Amino acid sequence: MLRFYTAGESHGRGVFTFLDGVPAGLKVDRSLIDADLIRRQGGYGRGERMSIEHDSADILSGLRHGYTLGSPILIAVWNKDFENWKEIMDPWAASHGRELYTPRPGHADLAGAIRFRHTDLRNVLERSSARDTAARVAAGGLLRSFLKALDIKAYSWVTNIGGIKFDGPLDRDLRDESSVFCPDPDTTIAMEEVIDKVKAGGDTIGGEFKVVLKGLPAGIGSYTQWDLRLDALLGAHILSIPGIKALQIGSGVECANLPGSMLHDEVLPTHPKSRASNNAGGMEGGVSNGEPIEVTCTMKPIPTLKKGLRSIDIRDGKAKRAIYERSDYCAVPAASVVGEAMAIIAVTKAILQSFFHPSMDALIDAFENHKRYWESL
Repeated sequence: MLRFYTAGESHGRGVFTFLDGVPAGLKVDRSLIDADLIRRQGGYGRGERMSIEHDSADILSGLRHGYTLGSPILIAVWNKDFENWKEIMDPWAASHGRELYTPRPGHADLAGAIRFRHTDLRNVLERSSARDTAARVAAGGLLRSFLKALDIKAYSWVTNIGGIKFDGPLDRDLRDESSVFCPDPDTTIAMEEVIDKVKAGGDTIGGEFKVVLKGLPAGIGSYTQWDLRLDALLGAHILSIPGIKALQIGSGVECANLPGSMLHDEVLPTHPKSRASNNAGGMEGGVSNGEPIEVTCTMKPIPTLKKGLRSIDIRDGKAKRAIYERSDYCAVPAASVVGEAMAIIAVTKAILQSFFHPSMDALIDAFENHKRYWESL
């Protein structure tokens, strides 16, 4: 069973990720982790902080000579901006001057302050910030090596920003050339124009991205308990990303508009068994069915606006405009990378629930044996 946690504050020393349950003997490709961290920092519409941070993974425990030890893995992504916040974020000595009292509508500020009874909203902002997603991407980047050892690949790309949509297939080269991680040059330009427009107006914009995993055999996940279902794992992990408001599996909401005869994926007499379509998004009954896992994720606009929405001062309850904290104008491209990472973590959990072995050699043998069984049907 894989345990996964993160820690850290937006302007603290760094953000950290903890992984326990990764089998021993996994060869970790550090370049995969750092490549994902670099991608997360990119994307048209990002804010000024990305010019400060140059994220890379610092492995603090659990690896030796490039291989996992089977013991807990701790990864740090250090915050270079901490140098500018040392006094404000000091864990012991109090330093005043950056307190926040006006909550931003759409952010965790007010609800979080009520939950923990904070009187300074910075205590909420620092942990609820999307800076935490760097730790998630570091974890997903490390576990990408795990999926690679099992010949499973994960991809993501942007399909919608502010109503400008792309419905075509993934071309990784075109995606990587795109400033918004959309694999179509014309749509990329149109998306950039939308972002420029909202930026000029002091506003923000959201959108959608798709995550696909290929190579996962049928039979991963379980229908026997709610928390073992693969779709539940994917939903919990991806919906935990700040700003994600909806997740669709396969045809998603379109399922409400089609009769069963047109929706359900007919089984073809192939080896292994394949489907005539993939409206189920690669999962039936909470279990993978051998088709690609496909999810579409919807992200709301960033709630930090230069033109500040109506709010209150929590000290006296009087009306006030929310103040501006340095932020992005559009983070959908970056969120697509985070969604990819969280999907990798969720699928890794499901695989380890099905084939847990303390060593990679034994796990790969069990996994390959299962694939041979599936392919023989």
